[in-house]
Amino acid sequence: MARSNTDVRTALCPGTYDPVTVGHLDIISRCAKNFDMVFVAVVNDAFRKQPLFSAEERVSFLEESTRHIANVTVVVLEGLVVEKARQVGADSLVKGLRAVTDFEYEFQMAQLNKKLDPDLETVYLMASPEYSFLSSSGVKEIARFGGRVDDLVPPMVAERLAQVYSHPEA
Repeated sequence: MARSNTDVRTALCPGTYDPVTVGHLDIISRCAKNFDMVFVAVVNDAFRKQPLFSAEERVSFLEESTRHIANVTVVVLEGLVVEKARQVGADSLVKGLRAVTDFEYEFQMAQLNKKLDPDLETVYLMASPEYSFLSSSGVKEIARFGGRVDDLVPPMVAERLAQVYSHPEA
């Protein structure tokens, strides 16, 4: 199914963003330089694992962190990513890749999405070298054990992680 406005290049960047990291923000900002409109879609009904933060809180983190990027809009994703892409008029899905292990899963998803919507392209952006190790699950693990994450996530996320994983001094 063809998109409605072929003059505007629109991307959808889906993910759980639980929580958003500086690596995610790097991918989003680089995506925004290459597309006219970018919709960052926060997955609400995560299939693989239960998120730490609600979809509303993750949307809030992303809105605060991307407010300086004029062509980025944050939305909630419920259901199929191809349906959300149609809804927002996206002609491309943009995904960040850190390593070969990311590619294996993302390749499978791209093929399934292509089957559902042959006109929707999947575009991969390689993680910048300084973020190639960074994952939301790693950030949560560091925070859970009292480690510093303020250089890995936006300030409001670091504050919330500290609240969630408060470690009273003994």
